[in-house]
Amino acid sequence: MDPPQTGTNSVSAIHSRLTDKRTYGGRNAFTFGESAMTRSDIIPAWARVLRGGKPLLSIELTKECPLRCPGCYAYESNHVSVGVGLEQLADYRGRDLVDRVLELVRQYQPVHISIVGGEPLVRYRELDVLLPTLDAMGIEVQLVTSAVRPIPAHWSKLDGVHIVVSIDGLQPEHDRRRSPATYARILENIAGHLIIIHCTITRQLLARPGYLGEFCEYWSLRRETRKIWFSLFTPQEGDSCAERLTAEDRVRTVSEIAQLRTEYAKIDMPQMVLDGFLRPPESPRECIFAQVTTCLSADLATTISPCQFGGQPVCSECGCAASAGLAAIGRYKVAGLVPVSAIFGLSKSLGLRVGAGKGANAGAAA
Repeated sequence: MDPPQTGTNSVSAIHSRLTDKRTYGGRNAFTFGESAMTRSDIIPAWARVLRGGKPLLSIELTKECPLRCPGCYAYESNHVSVGVGLEQLADYRGRDLVDRVLELVRQYQPVHISIVGGEPLVRYRELDVLLPTLDAMGIEVQLVTSAVRPIPAHWSKLDGVHIVVSIDGLQPEHDRRRSPATYARILENIAGHLIIIHCTITRQLLARPGYLGEFCEYWSLRRETRKIWFSLFTPQEGDSCAERLTAEDRVRTVSEIAQLRTEYAKIDMPQMVLDGFLRPPESPRECIFAQVTTCLSADLATTISPCQFGGQPVCSECGCAASAGLAAIGRYKVAGLVPVSAIFGLSKSLGLRVGAGKGANAGAAA
């Protein structure tokens, strides 16, 4: 068989598949989970891969956070490397932080940036400079926050900025886990914004039948809610915490979400994401999302690996919605013959050769 093509025709075929409303029920295939890429980003993103780059950039903006949520991967003792957690790194503030982030943007040239923490709103003054600048550059930005402090009203006018608020279930459970970012404070701080609600499903949330339905009803009725996203708790190797789902929990949860999205229009969980939850990538090398995302920690130099979770995530129990969706895309066969994952693999190999060639030429010129 001839090697799969990696040119415009193949990318266009994949783009058509992703944006086919018949395939994904009229939903935008790329505005889900931990990635808010838009349809128009797909071809530029693929071009970045062909040039030897990664189109997605995730930045842990600060090591500071007033919350101490059970199961938070960012504060695991091995998040950065063996024996090194987020809190052990240096971080930045003020103009120094702004300049360093913008330099990273110039260096990596991402089509999409995810800003996480820590709690990014701890650096709200710096974000007040960064977000309008990135929006003016045409870069999609996803800001993941607990909404522990007020979100500036003028951020709602930034079309390319998507604010994602993490909610751990209904008020009693959430407030116990995420104080001081309580329901009362969140509702006050998101007023006037259209936000994406993101809930990581843990085993505790499945204890009572109908719980997820009540959660969806509550947030669907809020005028501030634009979308509702779910991910599944992803454990680390050797983790026996109460949040960890069983295989049966996983199947039941996927089935329940599939039903709930027919009842609540704000639930944005395409079928390909649900399919991916049941067949996650077996390793980081097979995870397209991990392969196209550069994850940097709070010192803006240390790379988080093998993916945003750091440490040693249990890939067979991965609950990252972006990883799940891209895994399902990877199994789709262009023209019924060649899996997208094979085209991506070849594209990445070509891109690495291109990148190596540029480096060699630059060295020769010097």
